Amino acid sequence: MFAIVSGLTAPLPAARGSADLVAPIMDLHNRERALFGQNQLAWSPSLAREAQDWADELARRGVLQHAGRTATRGAGENLWMGTAGYYSIEDMIGGFVEEKRHFQPGRFPDVSRTGDWIDVGHYTQMIWPTTQEIGCALATGAGQDVLVCRYWPAGNWMGHMVGFEPEGRARRTAP
Repeated sequence: MFAIVSGLTAPLPAARGSADLVAPIMDLHNRERALFGQNQLAWSPSLAREAQDWADELARRGVLQHAGRTATRGAGENLWMGTAGYYSIEDMIGGFVEEKRHFQPGRFPDVSRTGDWIDVGHYTQMIWPTTQEIGCALATGAGQDVLVCRYWPAGNWMGHMVGFEPEGRARRTAP
């Protein structure tokens, strides 16, 4: 598990409120999953509540760190942090999607053109073939927006294939 931290010098509008977050989060995730013939994710209110609790804690403390496996109850977790109010939810999730440029289909962890799965781990969690549900939440504190997304079941399992259509054919990804 790992995280993206961003900073910017000019404000951009950021979505606020859970209703504003769900549609773009689902759209961005499911669009990427469709590239690999994967099922669409379902929104999980319980994962979103757990994500909100953790996002609130991180924002209160002004740090970005993954919750332990006990706290996530085995769910996968993507984190993002950036200057408060400067980023839209599309920018935040877009940070995960941007990792696609290093992604290559394969057996995890051999899924990155850089040789380091950390460079694509947010993206592989987004498109993980067995993941069925997602819940995300946004919190603000210490001058930072913190996005926490939880995935069930978790992805990024060693030795498992990712980036293939259900029939087993690898999909080409953007260079």
